[in-house]
Amino acid sequence: MFFLGGKQYNMQFEIRNFKKEDMPLLGDFYQAVTRDRKVVFWWVGPEQNWDNVFCAFEKGRMVAKGQVEIINSISDGHPEESRHSIYLNLKTLPDRELDFDLLNRLYESLYGRALELKQQLSANYRTNLCVGNFGTEVNNNRYFLEEKGFRQLETLYTMERDLHQPINPVVLPHSKLKSDFWKMDSLEEEKLYLEAECEIWPDSALGLKRLREYKSNSSWTAIPVWENGSIVACALVWQEDEIGVIEDVFVKKAWRKQGIAKFLLTTALIYLKDVGLDKAQLMVDTENEKALSVYQSVGFNVVEEERRFCVELV
Repeated sequence: MFFLGGKQYNMQFEIRNFKKEDMPLLGDFYQAVTRDRKVVFWWVGPEQNWDNVFCAFEKGRMVAKGQVEIINSISDGHPEESRHSIYLNLKTLPDRELDFDLLNRLYESLYGRALELKQQLSANYRTNLCVGNFGTEVNNNRYFLEEKGFRQLETLYTMERDLHQPINPVVLPHSKLKSDFWKMDSLEEEKLYLEAECEIWPDSALGLKRLREYKSNSSWTAIPVWENGSIVACALVWQEDEIGVIEDVFVKKAWRKQGIAKFLLTTALIYLKDVGLDKAQLMVDTENEKALSVYQSVGFNVVEEERRFCVELV
């Protein structure tokens, strides 16, 4: 037993993988963690994911939960500077955010599992262990920066667009450019997309596993722009709960500043509106002023800020 900030803590907590019978405790934990504030909180997912989920229990209640997941996996043949990304999410009850013994012991379990996941990835590339939180999650952010030696990776804005507001469609700038809705039904089509996407983000390529996770969402589609069978631009679109998501918007360098990004965005917005949704959402790097300007020009507004940190996984 010890004291921190005038509060007494019991160090006799149990840390183990999540089990089915923990579901009611998880519900209570979620309500306590998210009450009166917004946090980045991962749900545990299907049972086959529970090897990646660790929880801390004390006196019959869940006091902390963490989990890890491979987000970006780099296949051989990409630039040497590319990095795999494994992300973690670690939350405690609000009154335990400064309980470093609790945090450290759960973090050790997560780090060990991340090392196991790393063995699934190509050894030709280094792996970053990353975490993302809202800017308002001050204590959690400080823990990773000051206690665990993470460094700033990027800061992202979440932007939203009201789909009830008018959407002015944009046409492609050249007749030789074609576009359609694309389901990527075959492995060959998926590889074609991933090759184009990796040209844009070689150090954080999406990877086949993550692409298929995106494809599993309701109303999923890709919106590519083609020139003679080659992808020059694309956006991915789907539905999560009652919100439309726009992700991986890119235009190859030779085709930028011609209105293609606006074409992708307005086409995506119209698609999501036709699905019956009220709101669309996307994320953008706060330092990407050009992208911010384009998104704002089609009606998106900043609603949240997320900070991401990383450390090399060794």
